[in-house]
Amino acid sequence: MSDILFSPVQKTVSSSHVYQFLCWVNEQYDLNLSTYKDLHQWSLDDYPRFWEVVLKYFDITYSGSYAQIYTGQMPKVHWFEGISLNYAEEMEIRAQQDQPLIYHFDEQDASIRTITHEAFFAKSKGFASYLRSLDLQSGDRVAAYLPNIPEAAMACHASIGQGFVWSCCSPDFGVDAVVERFAQISPKVLVVATAYSYNGKIFDRSKEVAEIINKLPELISVIYVPFIEGAIPPPKSVAWNQACDTDATHFSYSRVAFDHPIWVLYSSGTTGKPKAITHRHGGMLLEHLKYLVLQNDVRRSEKFFWYSTTGWMMWNFSFASILAGASLVIYDGSPALGGIDFLWNKAAGIGINHFGTSASFLIACMKKELDLQNSDIDLSRLRTIGSTGSPLPPETFKYVYEYIKQDLFLCSMSGGTDVCTAFVGSNMMSPVYEGYIQGTCLGVDLVALDDEGNEVVGQVGEMYIRKPLPNMPVYFWNDAGYEKYKASYFDGLEGYWRHGDWMMTAEHGGVMMLGRSDATLNRNGVRIGTAEIYNVLNDVSSISDALIVNIEMKDGSSYMPLFVIPADGGLTDQIRNEINALLKTKCSPRHVPDEIIEVGALPYTISGKKMEAPVKKILMGHPAEKSYTKDAMRNPESMEFFIEFRSKFKERETQRG
Repeated sequence: MSDILFSPVQKTVSSSHVYQFLCWVNEQYDLNLSTYKDLHQWSLDDYPRFWEVVLKYFDITYSGSYAQIYTGQMPKVHWFEGISLNYAEEMEIRAQQDQPLIYHFDEQDASIRTITHEAFFAKSKGFASYLRSLDLQSGDRVAAYLPNIPEAAMACHASIGQGFVWSCCSPDFGVDAVVERFAQISPKVLVVATAYSYNGKIFDRSKEVAEIINKLPELISVIYVPFIEGAIPPPKSVAWNQACDTDATHFSYSRVAFDHPIWVLYSSGTTGKPKAITHRHGGMLLEHLKYLVLQNDVRRSEKFFWYSTTGWMMWNFSFASILAGASLVIYDGSPALGGIDFLWNKAAGIGINHFGTSASFLIACMKKELDLQNSDIDLSRLRTIGSTGSPLPPETFKYVYEYIKQDLFLCSMSGGTDVCTAFVGSNMMSPVYEGYIQGTCLGVDLVALDDEGNEVVGQVGEMYIRKPLPNMPVYFWNDAGYEKYKASYFDGLEGYWRHGDWMMTAEHGGVMMLGRSDATLNRNGVRIGTAEIYNVLNDVSSISDALIVNIEMKDGSSYMPLFVIPADGGLTDQIRNEINALLKTKCSPRHVPDEIIEVGALPYTISGKKMEAPVKKILMGHPAEKSYTKDAMRNPESMEFFIEFRSKFKERETQRG
């Protein structure tokens, strides 16, 4: 049993949105629910009416009526047929007006700027009116190549408010990566910036923008956002302010069917063409209200921040905080500009209530021994710290409470681009256990299954979803027969959604994520989650990063190399011995790698995910061009080491054979 790191007092519980929802459910349906576990079980027992309850509880505005909550079976499920609604309209209805709607800062100007409710919606409605003047039809796509700036939020709001389909890439994506994504959806409009800043450097993207425009033949308009002074606009583009000045006198929102697409997100594209994951309009609205309000307890007039780029689903997720009546805090640039405490200083200065980031950022703070409890950085208004992107190690859970802040919820969550939210995450009624996400989210029928398909508790299993969710993709773009969709999620047990993660559920209801099942270390029949290895290595101060894979050999044996980046100097036998001893003691002899190899860099996707599976493919002899896509990577040059290592490894195997 893990230690309880934080347990909410009764006042905190009773003031939470999720507790108030529980009381409302008890009153409306004559129930006697008392704990989050009770509430979650009811959300499954009374499924699918739970989602109808969410629709009613939040008093969501819609036209029409429905006869059934959903029809069909995964993946072809239809929800609330007969009603029409609009995410952007609901956002304006719920947005608070008595403080700035957006706080934003960037590397060019670290001062905090604000955008009022009036200014945001005036710009959005003007831009929506410009889009309407182009004679776009409902369902047409508006794409963007933008940094994380207020104009991106305005353009998204304007687009979905008219029933158009939004899609975005961040400007650190290469041309091929952008075209691979956008060419699938044939956008009519492209909103661009031709430069961005990161870690104090300006990156000119005017050449890339020109190439992207040239390779999207169905574009009828390009809108230029002058994010950085002196950047060059594309030829024949319309200035952002000019587009937003379009007369909006006759503006109105366009309500669309519940299953109408709202935006297209993309899989990482590290091993082939990215999947164009298309989300349903109403599903995102219900889910984002449920998660931001009931799970994350975001309240009106609070300030919500999640460090992200526009190319990551967490950008869409944080955008939804406006639905909860919160102010959205936006930053574009390096999270450690001038020091690892940069964003924490900003959190104190703005008075952020909800601070979201990646697990890797919190691990970096821990490794730098950042102590905010004994500093001048005032985090008194901080209520939650969110973490996602990869499993958060148990020692980092402990670090947050010992060195950042004691009286808050550490809201670790796990979901993904596939659902633009989390399957497992936070709630304000349950304690936080070291190393565990608090629990499964309301309405999600999630289980860990062993190889025989049996549900397991207290041991590692693969994650499956047994009931459809309204926020599951409506389809993949250009996948009329659902073939790609089925191959992605339904290649396991029939009728169950397979997300591709190893996990373990504890008796107390907490969930520990153990890494992607497609990168799992299956060592002589024993399954080891990569997170198990990384959790131990986070205690090794002499290394700054690591990647592990396991290669199944033709003779039935396996080879498990560990690639590490030394923190200072080179990799020594002393460091190797320390790593092996820790893995053997804290895990088992099976966790000890066959070899520990020094590297200068490890491969990451642009969104910050470690690329174990592509490295494994390279080491198994797959062609490089079929193992990863350079433009989808943050540092494609890092793969050269593994390509060369494969050649040496092959020679060694030949000699051994």
